[in-house]
Amino acid sequence: MNKKIALLPGDGIGPEVTDSAVKVITTVAESFNMSLEFKEALIGGASFEKYDSPLTDETLQTCYNSDAVFLGAVGGPKWESLPHHLKPEAALLKLRKELGLFANIRPAKIYNALINSSTLKKEVLEGTDFIVLRELTGGIYFGQPRGFDKDRGWNTMEYSYGEVERIARMAFKLAAERRNKITSVDKANVLEVSQFWRNIVHEVHKDFPEVELNNMYVDNAAMQIVRNPKQFDVLLTSNLFGDILSDIAGMITGSLGMLPSASIGNKYALYEPVHGSAPDIAGQGKSNPLAAISSAAMMFNYSFHMSKASELMEESIERTLAAGYRTPDISSEGSILVSTEQMTTCVIENFNEIFNEQALGVFTL
Repeated sequence: MNKKIALLPGDGIGPEVTDSAVKVITTVAESFNMSLEFKEALIGGASFEKYDSPLTDETLQTCYNSDAVFLGAVGGPKWESLPHHLKPEAALLKLRKELGLFANIRPAKIYNALINSSTLKKEVLEGTDFIVLRELTGGIYFGQPRGFDKDRGWNTMEYSYGEVERIARMAFKLAAERRNKITSVDKANVLEVSQFWRNIVHEVHKDFPEVELNNMYVDNAAMQIVRNPKQFDVLLTSNLFGDILSDIAGMITGSLGMLPSASIGNKYALYEPVHGSAPDIAGQGKSNPLAAISSAAMMFNYSFHMSKASELMEESIERTLAAGYRTPDISSEGSILVSTEQMTTCVIENFNEIFNEQALGVFTL
C-alpha cells in the first residue's frame, strides 16, 4: 500500500506538532509494511508572508493530489489586522470548501490518566466517549447575503436538502458502528432552518431503524454535555452549533490541546489538532504533540482504513500518559515534565513495545 500525504504545517506551533506527527506516522507505516510519500506546502500566515495569499492554487493542487491532508495550525496576532479574505483562518475555510470537507469529526473521549485534569467530577466523566459530527461547509458561515455597515451587520443561515441529507447519513453510519445512538441538535422551536434540518434527519432515520434518534435543542445540549456527557454517542450538529458544542466537549476532557479532529468529504479528508497556533510558545519545545498524533491516528482509521493501526496509536498515547509524562499544558504535581520531542519519543517507544507485544507480523498488510 502506498499513500500520499499533503503536509500543511502552518503557523506558530504548527510545524512542531506536524513534525511530531510525521515521526509517529512513519513509525506506524513501517510497522505495517506501508509506504508513504509526504509533500509539504505553505498555508495561513506562512503562505501570506511569501505569496500574499493564505492559500495558493499550488497548495490546493498539492491537496488534490493527496490521499490525505495533515494540517498543523494557522493564525496569530501578526495577521489579525488583515482583511478577512487574507487572514490565515480564511485559508482553512476555503480549504474545507474547495476539498468538499462537509463533515467534521471531533472525538470527546476521556484518557484515564487525565480524568482528574478536568473541572468536572470524576464520577461524571468516567465512561465518556462520544463524537461531535459537525456539518462544515454550509450554514451561517457560508450563507449569503452577509456583510455589515455602520448601522447593522447581517449573516444568513441556510441549508439545502442535500447538505443536510449527506451529513445525517454519515451520522447514522457512524452510530451504527458505535452504540447505535444519535442526538440531533437544533433550535427548531425558533429557527425555520432548524425545523428543515430536523425534518430531513427524521427522513434519513427511516433507512436506519436500528439506530436510536433523539432531538435536542442546542442550549439544552450545551448544558447536558457538562451535566452528563456519558449519555451521548454521536452528536449531529449544524456548522455554528457544532463549532460551539465541540469546544465545550473538548474542555470537559481536561485540555483543548489534547483534541484531534478529522474533516471528511466524499473524496478528500483533512486532519488537524484543535489547539490552534499558540505563537507564544512556538519554538520553545513546550507544545503538546498528542492532539496531532491522535489526529494522525484518525487518518489511519478514516482515510487508510487501518483501524488496528489507529487503535495501537491511541493505546500508545494512553500508555505514555499513564506513565506520567506531561508537556507543560497538562502537567500537574508529580508528573514528569517533558518537551515536545521527548513526548513524541515516548509515544513511539510505546507504540513499538505494544506492536511487538501483539505478535509481530499479525497486522502486516
